[in-house]
Amino acid sequence: MKVLIYNNLTNKMETYNRNLNDPMPYSKDRYLTVKEFRGSSKSDTIWADRRAIESFNKLRTLYGRPIKVGYAFKRITEGGHTGQSQHYAGTAFDIAQNLSTAERDNLRNLAIKSKYFSYVEPKSLTPTWIHIDKRNTTPACSTGGYPLLKQGRKNTYVAVLQDALTALGYSTSGIDGIFGTNTKNAVIRFQRANNLTADGIVGCNTWRAIVKKLGF
Repeated sequence: MKVLIYNNLTNKMETYNRNLNDPMPYSKDRYLTVKEFRGSSKSDTIWADRRAIESFNKLRTLYGRPIKVGYAFKRITEGGHTGQSQHYAGTAFDIAQNLSTAERDNLRNLAIKSKYFSYVEPKSLTPTWIHIDKRNTTPACSTGGYPLLKQGRKNTYVAVLQDALTALGYSTSGIDGIFGTNTKNAVIRFQRANNLTADGIVGCNTWRAIVKKLGF
């Protein structure tokens, strides 16, 4: 299957061909396989952020034992989370569903103290698993969510945008995580059709319109 990785060190989208039982690119010592990361998604194309994979490596090494990944990647067109979930961007993991409450509390506290992740969800919100994610951008909306995107940007959020627009009938000529001319034109067509400022820039209002059209 096709695996897209945003490499923050080079600001490039990398493309890999992997089998389900192969390790994810940048996974240390097979800590995370493609099958584990893909989870319940049926997609033959998935994407992730190098920083997220490497943060998982560090937590796994610190913990010293295997960490069950019950849920990681999902395409926005497959649903299952909120409209601007970090799972759709390939930066999030829901883990430790197989642990006892005490063991899970220990791992959650370890994740918090390590500061490897941008966000560790409170126990009150996820009492039977641990949500961790490596979001690394300023959200376009003051309430949170995805970042502002425009031509020239490269990251997994662009892949989410391309996936969403294509599902809504605005072709971007494929999903590659690179905001080029085709993606900009698709954004403009969407904006015009939805009475938004047609500037080809995906800010708060455009993101909100997209996820609303997808049924969130």
